[in-house]
Amino acid sequence: MRRTATRDQWRTEWIELLEREKRHTRQGDELARARQELPWVPVGQDYAFDTPDGRRTLAELFDGRSQLLVYHFMLGPGTEAPCPSCSSIADGVDGPHVHLEHHDVAFTAISRAPLAEIEAYRARMGWSFRWVSSEPGDFNFDFGVSSTEERPLREYNFAPMPAYDYAYEMPGLSAFALQDGQVFHTYSAFGRGVDAIWGVYQWLDRAPLGRNDAEYWHRRHDEYDAVSA
Repeated sequence: MRRTATRDQWRTEWIELLEREKRHTRQGDELARARQELPWVPVGQDYAFDTPDGRRTLAELFDGRSQLLVYHFMLGPGTEAPCPSCSSIADGVDGPHVHLEHHDVAFTAISRAPLAEIEAYRARMGWSFRWVSSEPGDFNFDFGVSSTEERPLREYNFAPMPAYDYAYEMPGLSAFALQDGQVFHTYSAFGRGVDAIWGVYQWLDRAPLGRNDAEYWHRRHDEYDAVSA
């Protein structure tokens, strides 16, 4: 049972919470500035990707823009069931990517799966954002989101990973800048650091019962049971 209150009692507590939310917003602004003040690291390797428009370098994925945001989508070669959580995140970026691209920010998802498998799943989900394959290159391994028996992932989210004997993929996002033809890595986030771009959770955090996540409930958006009228 939840507490109940009069409207005046609710208003008093809400005003107290509002002050905390304002502080949280200001702290978020400070964190955003801190992200933008991180040093830029030159990307020394000429990464290349399979795209619907042919083979493209990392610099070419900017499409004439100065900034690039990458979502590391958990989809390895031969994956029968792409990650529902990544799919939920992708649902939330399918609209906003258009606005990013009109504000000097390119967006792409990158996975190790072959392009044909990526395109089949993208068509099934009805997504319009660009999604490319990093195979057979080093990009996913170098940015700490892919692991195989031959190339095990030793660290994830800047912390040691336990040893596994099977292949797996991990989620994340990375940001890049392009200046005078040189690509720079500027920021990455993994694990809970991806929460901020997971649109459904931002809505649930404001719902009466919050995330209500006692069990894994995500489905791909075409797999939920039809709601009775």
